[in-house]
Amino acid sequence: MLRHLETLPEDAAKALGKGSQPPGPVPEGLIRIYSMRFCPCSHRTRLVLQAKGIRHEVVNINLKNKPEWYYTKHPFGQIPVLETSQCQLIYGSVITCEYLDDAYPGRKLFPYDPYQRAWQKMLLELFHKVPQLTKNCLVALRCGRECTGLKAALRQEFCNLEEILEYQNTTFFGGACISMIDYLLWPWFERLDVYGIADCLSHTPALRLWVSAMKRDPTVCALLTDKCVFHGFLNLYFQDNPDAFDFGLD
Repeated sequence: MLRHLETLPEDAAKALGKGSQPPGPVPEGLIRIYSMRFCPCSHRTRLVLQAKGIRHEVVNINLKNKPEWYYTKHPFGQIPVLETSQCQLIYGSVITCEYLDDAYPGRKLFPYDPYQRAWQKMLLELFHKVPQLTKNCLVALRCGRECTGLKAALRQEFCNLEEILEYQNTTFFGGACISMIDYLLWPWFERLDVYGIADCLSHTPALRLWVSAMKRDPTVCALLTDKCVFHGFLNLYFQDNPDAFDFGLD
C-alpha cells in the first residue's frame, strides 16, 4: 500500500472512504498529506510542497463518506493534515504551509524579515472573507438563486486587494517574486472561472495581471486542474454523489 501511494501521481490517488483500511506509517524521508483533489485549502499545502520540492505522498479523503479512522488524524475530519514519519500531525491550511516552510530547507516562501512576514499575515487577514464569498456564490449559482449581492461583496473584497497591489506597485503581493502570500491566496482565484464568477475581476486590472503572472509559475502550472474535470466534480458534488471526489480517474 505504501509503495503504491508513493509512486502514484497526486491526481491518480483515489479517495478513501468508510470501510477503507488506514495507510501504514509514513516512510522515512517522506511526509504525507491527507487531501482532496479539488479542495482549495489542501491546494495551498500542495502548492508549498511542490514549490519547495518536498518528497511527499498523498492520501485523498472522501469528504462525503469519511473513513472512520480519519478522525484519529483530525478531530473534526477536516483537511489538509500533514503526517510525519515520527507520527506527528499538523493541520490547518496556513499552519501546514508555515510548518513546511520552517521545517524543510531550500527556498523560503515566507520572508525572513519579521515585519515583511507580519505584513503577509496581515494581508491574509484582509483576504479572509473571499473563501466564503466564492463558496456562497457557487452554491447560489448552482441552485439557481440570485447572487447579485454576493458578487458585489466579492468585487469589493477584490477592490481592496487591487488597492494593495497598486500601492505596492509590484506584480506579486509579496513583491517582485512569488512568495508565501501569493500561494495562500491563489487557490480561490484559480477557481473563479470554473465557479462562474470570473467577471468579479473585471474592474481590477492589477489583480488580473497578478492572476496572469501566477498562471505562468511552474508550481501553479504543475497543480492546475483541467476545467472539464472540475466541472464534472462539481456536477456530481451538487448531486450529493460520493463518487464526485474520484471524477476523472480511471
